[in-house]
This record gives sequence, C-alpha cells and structure tokens, in this order.
Amino acid sequence: MEKKPSVRVAAAQIAPDLTSREKTLARVLDAIREAAAKGAELIVFPETFVPWYPYFSFVLPPVLSGKEHVRLYEEAVTVPSAATDAVSAAARQHGIVVALGVNERDHGSLYNAQLLFDADGTLLLKRRKITPTFHERMIWGQGDASGLKVVDSAVGRVGALACWEHYNPLARYALMAQHEDIHIAQFPGSMVGPIFADQMEVTIRHHALESGCFVVNATGWLTDEQIASITSDAGLQKALRGGCMTAIISPEGKHVVPPLTEGEGILIADLDMSLIVKRKRMMDSVGHYARPELLHLVMDGRATAPMVTTSQPSLPTAEARILSDGEYDTSADRDSDQRIAVLRSPAR
Repeated sequence: MEKKPSVRVAAAQIAPDLTSREKTLARVLDAIREAAAKGAELIVFPETFVPWYPYFSFVLPPVLSGKEHVRLYEEAVTVPSAATDAVSAAARQHGIVVALGVNERDHGSLYNAQLLFDADGTLLLKRRKITPTFHERMIWGQGDASGLKVVDSAVGRVGALACWEHYNPLARYALMAQHEDIHIAQFPGSMVGPIFADQMEVTIRHHALESGCFVVNATGWLTDEQIASITSDAGLQKALRGGCMTAIISPEGKHVVPPLTEGEGILIADLDMSLIVKRKRMMDSVGHYARPELLHLVMDGRATAPMVTTSQPSLPTAEARILSDGEYDTSADRDSDQRIAVLRSPAR
C-alpha cells in the first residue's frame, strides 16, 4: 500500500453518557461526523469509551461495586453487534478510520477492547488489554498476544495499546517491530489528578521517539455532575478529576498541536509522514539500531482458549506394519508401545 505524504487525524476528548450505551454511542457517531466534516481521516476515542470506563471501580470498595458492575455487563458491547455495525457504517459513510475503546462482553466476562475500523467499515483489529491495571482486575479479564499486531489501513500501518500497557516495554516493542506509522493510545482520563496527565505525556512522547511513529492519544472527560453521580464523597471526587492528556505527537517527540487537558473537544492535526523517515534514518530501534543477535523478543501470538480439542493419532494397522518389500516394520510396534506407555503413565 502506497504511503500518504500527509494524514489528517483527530483525537476526541468527550464525556460518555453514564446511563446508556446507546446514548454514548450517539456521541461517538456525532464526533465521527464532526471530525470527518473537518477532513479527518482517522479519529481516536478514549479507553473503553462505550458504554463508559468503570470509574466506579476506582473509588468504590469491591463489596459496594456489584450493582454498577452488573450494570456495566448489561450495557457492554458484544462484537459483532448493532453497536459495532453502527460504527462500521459511520466509518464507511464518512471514509474515516475509527479507533474505539469498548467494554467488550464475551459471555460471562468483560474485557477492555480496542476496535479499529478501516475507512471502508471493515473491522481490522479487535484486541484486548493484556493485563488490566490495579482496580480494573476486578472488572475485566485478561487479553492475549494475538492482538499485539500492526495492521494496514487507509492511513498507514496502525497499532494500538491501552493505558498502562505502555509501561510494558515488550508489548510496545512487539508493535515497534511491526513498523507502526501511527500508534493509537487510549487512556480513561478524569482520574488521579495532574500527575496522571504528566506521566501520560512522558509515556506517549517516549513511544513516539523510540518507535519513530506518530502517536494519537485520547482521554475521556467527566463533568462535575457525572463525578457526583459516581460518588458523593468529596474526597473521593478529587480522584476523578484531572488526568487528561489528549494529544497528537510526532516521531520527534513533539506535540503537533497543543494538547487538550481540560473540558471537551476534538483535536485536529495534519501529520507530515516524511518525519518517520527523518527520525528512523538516525535511530531505527528495530532496524539498523537493533542488535537482534544479542537482544530480541519472542512472543507467543496464539489466541488463548479455555478448551482445546485434539485427537490422538490412531494406532498403526497390521497392514501398515508391512513394508513394501514384505519385511515387518518393528519401528511401528515401538511407536505404539511408547504411545501406550504414555497413556498408562500416572498423572504428574
């Protein structure tokens, strides 16, 4: 696929609707239309934006979070579903690549999932956060490395990580080794306070420098009314403010446009894709600056499953034991004896 010399991207910092998946989805579709009207070819939404990030789990003890956890199950997104079909249709209608974070429901479990829709509406990537962070482990299951992949899209090669996955250097390196042009970063926002935004900025700027790619990061926003609906405790409400750093970073580690740290809005920026080569000719951490004979990554990219069905090879028949020259094949007997011995051996 021929690389574009310039790509216009958007990063959305908007509030979800904490009462309804459908109302949050409506905000997603509105933002897609708005960004596309401004010429954006890619839009990025915050972490698990649909139906909403589980802020309750950060401020409520587990014994009090059951009701909200169940409600999150009820509003979560199944892939595929009418919700994903609506996003796909919007991407196709407006010719825009969409990176959307969702709470994915898979039967009895929830997962932090990142969905990437191409400009023709095709779902290019569905990946799950490999390790939920701290309080999130009460909410989501774990993902696997099958989603640690970079995909070709209408805007170039795109990879994605969620939140503190960016502090897992091997996860980042897995995407770097697949030559990202644009990296999607998603954080919840409206949490922890200014230090969260400061740490986030360092993290995404470092990845842009190390990977030699652009980073488009989106964080969410909560209104005062929404914060009050999550907890009435004034002290705990402080933990649900700040921590926003919606930003677009160049391969040189610079902000392409000023970041958005307060309130709602959509950042728009034009990416000069020639900056990738400008950076990598000096430092390509997975190419001429790498030493794979000394240090390299080994990743198990298989999708995990709770059950794998296999079948034992059948024992050789008497006919199979006779070689073409009429002699008896004793190795077949030895192989059979070994398999039988394994089957009869006590469990360890």
